[in-house]
Amino acid sequence: MTLWGGRFDEPPAADLWAFTVDAADRRLLEVDVLGSLAHVRMLGAVGLISEEETEQLVEGLQDVLVEAREGSFEYLPGDEDVHSAVERRLGQLVGPVAGKLHTGRSRNDQVALDIRLYLKAAGAARIDQIRAFVGVLVEVAEGVRDVAVPTYTHLQQAQAVPLAHHLLAYAWMLVRDVDRFEAVVEHLDVSPLGAGAGGGSSLPLDPGMVADDLGLAGVY
Repeated sequence: MTLWGGRFDEPPAADLWAFTVDAADRRLLEVDVLGSLAHVRMLGAVGLISEEETEQLVEGLQDVLVEAREGSFEYLPGDEDVHSAVERRLGQLVGPVAGKLHTGRSRNDQVALDIRLYLKAAGAARIDQIRAFVGVLVEVAEGVRDVAVPTYTHLQQAQAVPLAHHLLAYAWMLVRDVDRFEAVVEHLDVSPLGAGAGGGSSLPLDPGMVADDLGLAGVY
């Protein structure tokens, strides 16, 4: 299922398809569905789709979300990317109304949102892991506080220091890494939905509602 092939009489050659399709974006499956759920709820709230259509789309997307989280979502050979796979599956579940999923939303801002949601979650997870590692280093340092080891400078042994001091030096390096991750996560905490392919949309969208629904701090 491609978004660009409507004017062609034949499907793309196998070599072109292999070059175009990459399974790496499947990691975005869950956040893609979460973004679509927020978008659909907003479309219903501003009256761009009916209450019945909103309920159908939300129910279908929630079913896809369950499949994503359970690992039972099935990709087909014709799925160009994770986004078209979700749309194809939604169409199987709810029928033609699935076509209204892209009302007021370009592929550009959908992809940008997915990447931001994914990296925000991944960054938060890395922060938790780094802090846990710092805790391990502190615990080990407390147990070896009386052990002395040589430091090194210019590949030569230098002054002796407590091993705990050496370990805690790495702990402080990791604390600075946490600062960097937190800065990146803060930078990512903005929703691009509504920006469109270039100049926004003429539809009465509510980007702030989508951002609130997804727990993002603001909008572009």
